[in-house]
Order: sequence, then C-alpha cells, then structure tokens
Amino acid sequence: MKADSHKTNLAGLLVALGIIYGDIGTSPLYVLQAVVGEKIITRELILGALSCIFWTLTIQTTLKYVIVTLNADNHGEGGIFALYALVRRRHKLLIYPAIVGGASLLSEAIITPPISVSSAIEGLQILNPEIPTVPIVIAIIAGIFLFQQFGTNVVGRSFGPIMFLWFTMLAILGLEHIADDWHVLLAINPYYAIKLLTEYPEGFWILGAVFLCTTGAEALYSDLGHCGRRNIRLTWIFVKSALLLNYFGQGAYLLSREGQLLSGKNPFYLIMPNWFLPAGIAIATVAAIIASQAVISGTFTLISEAIRLNVWPRVRIMYPTLLKGQIYVPSANRLLFVGCVLIVLFFERSQNMEAAYGLTINIAMMMTSILLIFYLRDIRISRFAVTLGFLFTFTVESSFLVANLAKFFHGGYATIIMSSFLFLIMWSWYSARKIRNRYLEFVNLETYYEMLRELSRDFSVPKYATHLVYLTSADNPEQIESKIIYSILQKQPKRADMYWFVHVDVTDEPYTLQYKVTPLVPGEIIRIDFRLGFRVEPRINLFFRKVVTQLMRSKEVDLSSRYHSLHKFNILGDFRFVVLERVLSYGSELSLKDRIIMGIYWILKHISLSDAKAFGLDTSLVTVETVPLVVAPIKEVQLERIYDQVT
Repeated sequence: MKADSHKTNLAGLLVALGIIYGDIGTSPLYVLQAVVGEKIITRELILGALSCIFWTLTIQTTLKYVIVTLNADNHGEGGIFALYALVRRRHKLLIYPAIVGGASLLSEAIITPPISVSSAIEGLQILNPEIPTVPIVIAIIAGIFLFQQFGTNVVGRSFGPIMFLWFTMLAILGLEHIADDWHVLLAINPYYAIKLLTEYPEGFWILGAVFLCTTGAEALYSDLGHCGRRNIRLTWIFVKSALLLNYFGQGAYLLSREGQLLSGKNPFYLIMPNWFLPAGIAIATVAAIIASQAVISGTFTLISEAIRLNVWPRVRIMYPTLLKGQIYVPSANRLLFVGCVLIVLFFERSQNMEAAYGLTINIAMMMTSILLIFYLRDIRISRFAVTLGFLFTFTVESSFLVANLAKFFHGGYATIIMSSFLFLIMWSWYSARKIRNRYLEFVNLETYYEMLRELSRDFSVPKYATHLVYLTSADNPEQIESKIIYSILQKQPKRADMYWFVHVDVTDEPYTLQYKVTPLVPGEIIRIDFRLGFRVEPRINLFFRKVVTQLMRSKEVDLSSRYHSLHKFNILGDFRFVVLERVLSYGSELSLKDRIIMGIYWILKHISLSDAKAFGLDTSLVTVETVPLVVAPIKEVQLERIYDQVT
C-alpha cells in the first residue's frame, strides 16, 4: 500500500491530496478574516496582506519545505524526529530542538481540529444567526476521535477525491470574484507587502494572521513517507494555485467593499452564491474533518517515533488496519480529544482561536530549520550557501514569531502552556533515562562463564527454565549489567540449560529489521542483537521466536526440552523471560534538578506500559523482578561500634 502511494500516477496524486493538505488546505476559511478583523477595509491593507500571503506560500512553503526540506528524507521518511534521527549521531545536543519542535507540533494538533471545524460550522450562522455552533463542533470532534480506533482504511480512499473537489471549489470561487477588482493581481508585487509592513499602522503585527496560511507546511514534510516526494511536489502546484486563486478572489471581493467593516462576517462564505451556501458549508465541513483526521493520524505517528527515540513514555500502540504505517494510540487519542474540547469551550468561536493558532507551529518550524542546517552541513552543502539560507529563513521565521508573540495574551498562551507541558514530559523522560544510564554498572560477562556453566549443571538447585532470557541494554556483547548477574546468581539462583541475552538497538533508519546471533558459549550462552528502525514496533516476543525457529532449522542449537521425559519426544524446551524493573532506592542522593526529573519520571512510569508489554512479551512467560537503582549513592557513613562494658 505504501509503495503504491509513492507511484507518480493518478492514484498516488489523489492519496497525496487526501492525506497531507487538510491543514493548509482549509486555511482560506480563516486567514483573511483574521487579517481584516475589526479593521476598515482599505486597498493598502488588502493588497499588502495578499502580497504577504503570496510570498509566504512561495518562500516558506514552496522554497523551504517543498524544494529544500523534502530532500532531507530518512530512507523515504520525513518529519522532525526523522530529521533528528539523521543528525543525532554527530550532534547529540540537537535532541533539545527536536523535543521543542515535537512538543510544539503536538500542541498544535490540539488547536487544529477546533479552529478548522469551527470555521466551517460557523458558516451555518449565515443561514440562521441563532444556530449554536459550539455543541455541533464538539459533536463532530467527538465523532472524529471516536472513529480513530477503527482506522481510516476504507474512508481514507475517499479523502483524495473529496479534497480534489474542495480545492477545485476554492479555485472556482476565487476565479469568479477576481473580476470584481482586477487590481488585486498587483499583490504579486512584493512592494505591497513591504509597504504594509513598514507604513501601515500596526502593519507588522498583521504577519501573525498571515502566518496562518502556511501552518500546514510542516505536514508536507511529516507525510513524506506516506506519499513520496514527487507526488507532493506535483500536487502542490495544483494546491497552491487553488489557494492563491481563492485568496485573491476573497481579496477582490473585499476591495469592492473598500471603506466598510466585516462586522464578524467571514469573506470565505461571502464570496459564495446564496444558492450554493448549504453545499459549500457541507464541503467545507468535510474538508475540516479530513484536516483534523490528518493531524490526528500524524500525531499518532509522531508519538510512536518519540517512544522509539526514548523521548516519550511507552504507551499502548494499536494497528487498526492492515495498512502499513496506520496506527492508533489510545492515550494520545484521549489526550487530544480532551484538549480539543477544552479549546472549543474556552474560545467558543474560531475568531477567538486565531490568536492561539500559529504560535507553536512557528516555533516548530524554527526547530526544523535548526536541524535542517546541520543536516545540510553533514551532506557537505556549501557552508556559504547554508549560512545564507539559514540567515534568510531565520529572519523570515523570526519576524513571524515576533508578530505571533503579540497574540500571546489574546490566546497564544493556551498553546504555549500546552506545548510547555508536553515538552516537560519529553525532556523529563529523556533526562531521567540519561540519569539512570549514567549509573548503570556493567561487568565483563566472560568472567561469569564458568559460574553460569556450574549453575546450569548444579542439580541441587531447582531448574528455573530450560531457556532463560534476559533483556540487556549493554551495547558491547562482552558486557552485561551487574544486576542481571545478581539476578541469576544471587537473587534466587536461576538454573537453566541455556542462557539468552537479548539486546535491542534502535537505528536511525525507519524500517530496519535485522538481527545478529553471537554464541558466547556455544549451546549454553547466546546473545541476540536486534537492530530495529525507529518506526518499527519492538515485538520482541515474535522476533525472538522467529530467530529461535531459524536457529533450530539450521541446527545451530539444540532447543529441545532437557527434561528426560520430554527430550525423547523432541518437545521444544520452555522459555522464560526475566525483566528487571529498576526502582529508585533509598540509598540515593540526588541534586534538586535530578530529584525533580526522577520524580516526574516515576509518575510517568506508573502510567506507562511496563517493559514486558512495551517489548511485546507474552506476559505468561515473563517474570518481573524489581532491583534497586542506586543513583549517586550516598557517601560512606562512618559508624562507631559500642561494646558492652565487662564488669
């Protein structure tokens, strides 16, 4: 299915239309309404705003994302975490802009469905001003989130044709009204944008509203793996043309009413013929639903990548359909739904949401720019060209950021609070893992070969399992965590005929599926290293069984039961996994910062999946042992012994 969507044919182009353009495609619903607001309509305002929109879509969306950023593909995959995976080996500190960008994208996913659906549904008030829109918006959003658990395999096939109809409608409505004032085409000249920003009262701050026209640009890159670079670039020609025609049509309509006020009316619906309004509102609502669906699906993918990169707690991930890459994250679905409902109840109307919209996506775009600069340097692009491009992009995006910050006290604080909360989760989980790994003690496994052999043959110790399997984080196959040795030899000695140590390495490629078998002591101690891509679900139970089956077929190991009554019948031996659950010990001394991080980590740990479930292990075959995690052990205490005096 994924391969088909990458082909440059009608089907591939329709898939691209249906998947990635929902957010940016619904922007005509609210951009010019946000630009004009309560201002008197003037030629300077309309031509300047349209010029800003034209050049924003050209510079920010077309040049930065469609032409340049789409080239930064990680084996066909895109998005901020895929880009981070490309550069993390050489630039470890880039995890921080990646986390900031990821948190910003997640928070933006909470505001996108409310503003898109509200903008569409508010068109009903043109037909009947008394219609209450908030309950309708909440009902539609509830339906969208309720449907996520069933997948979008069937409905998704119709997204492309519907979005084609939507963009065609945008183009026709725009073309019909450009004739209202042909002078609107002068807005292509950047002179009018510069004049608006430098001479119009509060002209610079209009950039905050103009920025809304490009908020879906990040989705172009994030959905690279679903649609393919060529399909995105070809469909963008059609999409950009339709968007500009509609913007210019709205602009021409507004120019024909120079000196008037919008009075809360939406120019998007004002350019529709009265007879077409019901159908137009219906199509806009469906387009808004598709936009919301695309954002939610993208959020699930983003969280799954964050889990693999160890910047998000392990949560349950489901696969509702056979379509590759389509996932469902129940906890994220609930989080987004609650956030969307709160946004709708708090802001009520799309006009009020506009202030909250755009600020965090602006931050996400700047973080992508930072990562992109390092990527371009790594692939040996001219330092001068990279620096020049960065300065230009930084100037543009910083201007948008300053303008968006002006909306902070008018609603922008809502998404900043959400993104800060999400950043805290990501940063705490990542930092806690670094703290834990810092104090992990590894020992040389070869030192314990003889002990393990002796234990395996010590019949005075009850057999724990024929095959005993431990998950290890030791990258070096010659090393093992001291806690694992302690578990085998001291914490209820565990006799087994064969000891297996399994290590999982998450690679920078998205869909790697490789393994390596190292017989440390042939027939007695074996290590398996799995190399899994950051988009691959670590179903270790399934992978391990497949490896064991292949080893048995190639007769590299004898996996039959060692019990005499079962061995003669060639019964496969029993396997048992032991998972060590590290708990913070009382014998730890942490700094205030580390104490806060570890406190947040343990809260998240309690509500996240256990290691056994996260690695897809069969719980009937797993023993979970808690071992103390001594972080920064307390300095040795001097105790003085007191003896009884002999009388």
